[in-house]
Amino acid sequence: MKTQIPTIGFRDRRDAGRVLASHFQKYAGLPNVVVLALPRGGVPVAYEVAKELGVPLDIFIVRKLGVPGYEELAMGAIASGGVRVLNESIVAQLPDAERALRYATAHETRELERREAEYRDGRPAPDLRGKTVILVDDGLATGATMRAAVMALKQRQVARCVVGVPVSSPETCAEFRAEVDEIVCVITPEEFRAVGQFYEDFSQTTDEEVRELLASAAGGGDGS
Repeated sequence: MKTQIPTIGFRDRRDAGRVLASHFQKYAGLPNVVVLALPRGGVPVAYEVAKELGVPLDIFIVRKLGVPGYEELAMGAIASGGVRVLNESIVAQLPDAERALRYATAHETRELERREAEYRDGRPAPDLRGKTVILVDDGLATGATMRAAVMALKQRQVARCVVGVPVSSPETCAEFRAEVDEIVCVITPEEFRAVGQFYEDFSQTTDEEVRELLASAAGGGDGS
């Protein structure tokens, strides 16, 4: 079956990153700016942003807490640093919410720690105090994952928290304006159903691709 090309959107995540970068030119070359990607899908997007701006790239691990048996439905999310954000409207509907949260949190914490070790390849996490941090993902639907990242960053004493995504639901983008210092959502389509709807190629980003792009950024390569 031929892939349905979106009427508005992007070829792939790196194309989206180049478009997103054009909205952040005021940060280009500034010494106190760092781009943080939400793995995995946010890494190719953030790679292009960091490369265009000439600033460091790193990762910020966040994991969605899926409802057991319906993992795509998010009860909330966890982020590095022990932060947990809950989707109260979903949690309130679960018959055994405490047990479900305990199970999902334990499972996703193990995966979060695994990714921290694997993606960094021995590189230390950056010191974010006093920095302007641009958090990048490939899109926002409910925003639970990004919200967990924002909460965790605020505990790291960053100077400025900025969010950048190629596509977002209009409602979620609007909600974040009150939560961060700045947000850029390149497109906010009214007919929003899912992030992947606005990409011609939305194939899954692999762990290997994440490692390669982070290594390339650390070494000054072009990641091609």
